[in-house]
Order: sequence, then structure tokens, then C-alpha cells
Amino acid sequence: MRRNVSQVPKEFMVVELLIEKPQAECDSTNNNFELHLHLGPHYRFFNGALHPVVSQTESVWDLTFDKRKTLGDLRQSIFQLLEFWEGDMVLSVAKFVPAGLHIYQTLDGDDLMLCEVDIADGEDIFVWNGVEVGGIQIPTGGDCEPLLLNVLSLTPSGEGGECQQLIESPRVFPSNAQLGTVFSALAIPEGVVVLISNTESIGEESWTTVPKEDLKKTFREQGLRNGSSILIQDSSSDNSLLTKQGKWITGVNDTDWLQVKNLCQLESEEEQVKVSATVNTVVFDIRIKAIKELKLMKELAENSCLRPIDRNGKLLCPVLDSYTLKEAGLKMGSSLGLCPGKAPTSSQLFLFFAVGSDVQPGTEMEIIVEETTSVRDCLKVMLEKSGLSGDTWHLRKMDWCYEAGEPLCEEDATLKELMISSGDALLLTEGKLPPLKHEMNKLKAAVRRLALSSVGAPSDGHAEGSLLFLGDVDISEDAALVELKSQAMTLPSFSEFCIPSPAFLRAWTVDSKRPGRLLRFHHQQLKEYKLGRRTEICLEPLQKEENLGPQDMLLRTQMRLPGKRAYTLPMDMVWDTARGSTAGSLRQRVADFYSLPVEKTEIAKYFPEKFEWLPVSSWNQQITKRKKKKKQDNLQGAPYYLKDGDTIGVKAKKMSENIAHYFEMQNLLVEDDDDFSTVRDDIAREKQKQLALGKKSQEALHVQSSDVASGAETPARPRGPEASLSIHVGSFR
Repeated sequence: MRRNVSQVPKEFMVVELLIEKPQAECDSTNNNFELHLHLGPHYRFFNGALHPVVSQTESVWDLTFDKRKTLGDLRQSIFQLLEFWEGDMVLSVAKFVPAGLHIYQTLDGDDLMLCEVDIADGEDIFVWNGVEVGGIQIPTGGDCEPLLLNVLSLTPSGEGGECQQLIESPRVFPSNAQLGTVFSALAIPEGVVVLISNTESIGEESWTTVPKEDLKKTFREQGLRNGSSILIQDSSSDNSLLTKQGKWITGVNDTDWLQVKNLCQLESEEEQVKVSATVNTVVFDIRIKAIKELKLMKELAENSCLRPIDRNGKLLCPVLDSYTLKEAGLKMGSSLGLCPGKAPTSSQLFLFFAVGSDVQPGTEMEIIVEETTSVRDCLKVMLEKSGLSGDTWHLRKMDWCYEAGEPLCEEDATLKELMISSGDALLLTEGKLPPLKHEMNKLKAAVRRLALSSVGAPSDGHAEGSLLFLGDVDISEDAALVELKSQAMTLPSFSEFCIPSPAFLRAWTVDSKRPGRLLRFHHQQLKEYKLGRRTEICLEPLQKEENLGPQDMLLRTQMRLPGKRAYTLPMDMVWDTARGSTAGSLRQRVADFYSLPVEKTEIAKYFPEKFEWLPVSSWNQQITKRKKKKKQDNLQGAPYYLKDGDTIGVKAKKMSENIAHYFEMQNLLVEDDDDFSTVRDDIAREKQKQLALGKKSQEALHVQSSDVASGAETPARPRGPEASLSIHVGSFR
């Protein structure tokens, strides 16, 4: 006989609800996927592909959607999201290629579910009218995929045109276009020879000549792909940088010299000289030889540098004198410029920068700054060098085609933290910093500072710091962890702490008023940590910069004092668990950390919520006399559940006087027992016991008084007959 809901025991209903809720959450997680929406009005078509008008960040919207819904549902949701949209809306699958963004396939069939349309998680969807972008008709499909090719041509240089200079320019062509379109695109007359190489590194492979009849074949039919090179040279000229075998004569095996040009604006008998060298020759020696052979002043030895010259004649960033040619990445036959001024040191950055949006090649300015310079200070120096003023400027990165990239929004972060390297190009853009993308995707972080004891006498306390509230921070989920640290450092209450940079802060989540999960990667986005919209973050000051790997575990270790139930001050220890998080591995790491013999080292994990210590022993020591299947010893599982921030107590067993004297550990000798607890632990456990007893006695009194009151008011309700209950447990093996 079936019972209705009212007859089902309340305990069973609660269990059923607890089961259904995780199932619903798991079902939602498994069926949701993320789409990157590229909005057509925010793009323009040039150089054979689509490029954002402002920046990639401001042109892309992230949308999480249920793939069980239909394509029509997705289109309707985007319509509601884009209130400004007018006219037809076409959704197409797009992909990033080296030339830019290219549209491959238009999505049709509004009745089809997204899982049937074959859309992958993280797919790029281009939202447009299906015909044109910015008034230009857009080619679509894989057949016309744009290819980014290197087009090289030889031009005479020097007196009488005896030397050949190689000019390289990146060009984009549709893969289904004929190879002969190179002539019209570059305005090259007929009567030239076209050679192709399908390798990205010129100088490694042979070049092949394309017959005249094959010029009607497409780029794809010729086997060209992104990064392939096309060399164009005059067929009537005997001058060539290629041998008969199609090899570069500037290869390492053919020459053992570098060409150095005098760019110091000083008169000399020679404009350029060849300096013999090997891959292990130091750059300083080449510079001194060039100064002597150019017969320049000896004073230049203290105030000059060598700068590589690329195939377009552009000067690249200076090379450090201490580098060998191999370390500097210079190949034999390369051209170098001898320029005035010293090269930057290993702690400095050589940067190019330009002003405005319409930047032409060769108009960049140069600057040398310390890598610890903040973005705000770097902006001030660049404005001063450009002769500009005002506070309505900001910096952006500049890509290879001189287009504005992402803005540097973290004005207090250092260039090193933002991974700016020597040779990078920045753009001085007028206007204040744009707002962060998706203002609705913000999290509110209550920032607290972890104050660990670092001075004073040892005590029976443990490595538990107090949390001091510093303030609230509103920040985008798309921001990196280092941006959260930088923003927290601007809080008024943070000014009393001397923190050089965000790299000297360790970030934790806060769990039950204690540091919980360690946030270890500086440049990882906050949304990847899944912190939630309202969270508490704890920042711990460090004495030096820290860069923990994914397999590193951070533990607080404390050495037990001899003859006392107390410990020394806590010390941070990093344990690499890549080779396994076993008891033996941890004991070896602790022994090395404290310079103890491993066989005389005892360790235990502290459980602060219970005020108890659990000695860490190997799996073999835990095996009872009964036969058990041996399992892998893993301290990250039961019963230790070891994680970042846990406290590890360390004791040294008794050892002979000779060994103790050798290790200078006489003051660390303790008796052979398993007791790791302190007086504080005893007091805390006793308080817990008293609280538990008091709670039980109160509950007993409450039950007793309830029984008396109920007995005086109403007679006892007769109980029904008992019935047997059978519980069947299925096998899940």
C-alpha cells in the first residue's frame, strides 16, 4: 500500500531534498557552457581579417548558457542583452587566426538544441547582420581563411649597391587566392622570381622556386600556411642571398662574422665593418672591436651599446654587454648598430612608446626605466619626454600592427608584475582609463590582514595569526589577483604597513575566522578562484617575494622546545608534493629544513578546532596485525587532510651525545614520547569538555521540565502498535 506525502516521515523527506539539491546543481554545471560574443558594431575589417575598434576586452561579452536550450533561445537572450541592436541578427562561429578574427560558419536552425548544433564550450560567436561589417562585405568560410605570410624582397644598399638588404613585411592573403595576386598587392612588375618556404624560421630550410604556370594555383594548393615566407627577387640580377641549393648565405655554417654600422653620428673612415665572432663571443668584445676598426674615439667604450637591426632597418632594444651571441639570440651575419648611450642593466627595461592612435612605423620614441617602476610613474616619464601634460592620459599595449591593445588599468602595479619586457611597445592614449568590462560581474572583498607573531619569546601558542579588518574593495571578477592586492594596498588603513609591492603579499580566503584556501597565482583571474560575489580575503605580509608552484604546499612548522610543553616561533616551509605527498617525503623535507637526522625526526599535524595533535607516521606503521590491502600513503587524504597553512609540530628524538654535538642540537633533545600537546591545548580541551557537559545538563533539565509540564496539563498520548521496518541496501560495486 502506497502512503501519501503526509505519511512519509519528515526525516526521509529531508534526506530526499538534500540529495535532489546537489543533483540539480550538478545537472546545471554539466549542461552550462560559456560563449564569447563578439559584437559586429565593435569590429572593423582590414588586413584580411576582423579587428576590434577599441580593444579586445571591450568588444567581447562572456555569456553562460544552457546547451539544452535551442538556438532560437540563445538568439532571443542576446536580443534582450543587446538593447541597442536593430535589424537582423545572425550568429556565426568565429575563430582567432594570426591575422585576426575570421568567420567560419553561420548557425542555422532555431529549433535545434545547442548541443546538436555542435557548439563547443568557450566558442567564439560573432554577432552581426550576416552581410557586412562597417560597410565592407565579409568573406566567410574555411576556404578563404586569411593567411599571415612574410613577404621578403632584396634591395641594394651601400655604395654601388654591392650589398643586399633583405626587407620583410607581413602580409595577409586569402588562402583561396591565386599566388600571382602577390604582384598586384605589392605593385611588383613582371619578370621576377618567386620562391616560397613553408617554415617559420628562415635560414633553416631550403627555398623552392615557383614555376610561372603555378602562379595560378592558390596559396593553400602551394602548401603555404600561417608563418610561411615568400621571397621575391629580380630574375635578371646575379645578386642573391641564396646559394644554388636554396640556402641562406647568412646561415651559421656559411659565415662567422657580424656587420656593425656606425650610428653614433661621428665621422669615421668606414660606415660599417665586419667583426669576426663565434656563438660564444661576448657582446662587449664585439663592441670594442667595432670601435677600434671604425677608428672612433676610445671614450665610446664607456658610453655606447650595440642594437640589432631587423630586416626593415628598425633598431631593436640594446643587447647587454655580458651576453654571448647565443644568449642574446643573435645569428651570424646579423646587422648591429653601434649607438650612443649605455645599454639597460638587467633590472631595467628598454621600451618603445608612441602618442595617439594613428602610429606610423619608425615614429616611436624610446625610454629606459626600472622594472620596478609603477605604471603611473612610467606614464609621467613618457609624458614628460613627449612634452605633454595633464592627467587625462593612460597607457595601452601596442601590437605588431601598431594597433592599440589592452589598457594598463593597474596604475600602482609595477611593470614587472604586469609582465612588461624589454622591447615592448606602449601607446600613450588621451582620455582617462576606461571602466573595467562587465561592471555587473563585480565581487566585494572584505580585506583583512593576517598578523603572525614574528618577534618575542617562544610560547605554547601555535601558528594562528589574528585577523585585522582593513576595509572593503570592489573589483571586477575579470581582474587578476595582483590587481586585488594592488587595490587593497591603497586602503587608508594599509598605509601603516611598509609593503614594497603586491609581490610581498600572500592572499588567503577566510574560513571560520581563519585563513582558508591559499590563492597562489598572481596573474590568475579572480573568477577562476570561484570566490563568489561577497567574500573575505586575508593578506599576509612577507619578507621576500614568493612564487609557489601548483604542486607546492605551504606549511607552518614549529620546533618543540626541550623539556617544555612549548614551541618555537612558526616558520614557513614549502613542501614539493610533485613526487607524492607521503609521510616519508614530508619527514625528509622537515629534517632537511631543520638540519636533523631523518630517523630522529618526529612530526605531527595540529587540528586547531579540536586542540589536538595527530602524529604523522608512515603507512607501514599504521598497519595492524590483520591483513589489509596496502594503499598509497597520501597525507592529503584521511586522516590528516593536509593542506596549505596547516601547522606541523616537530620533535627530535633522543640521540647520542656525539651525533647531537655534530648537529649542534643539544638544546632540542626531548624524551621519546608521542605527546605534542601544550598547556594551552589542555586548558582549551578542558573548556570544551565543560561546555559540552553544561550543554548536556541544560538539555536534560529542559527535557525534564517539559515532561513535568506536559504531565500536569494533559494525559499521556497512547502509542500505537509497533511495526517492523525493513531497509534494503543495494550493492554499488
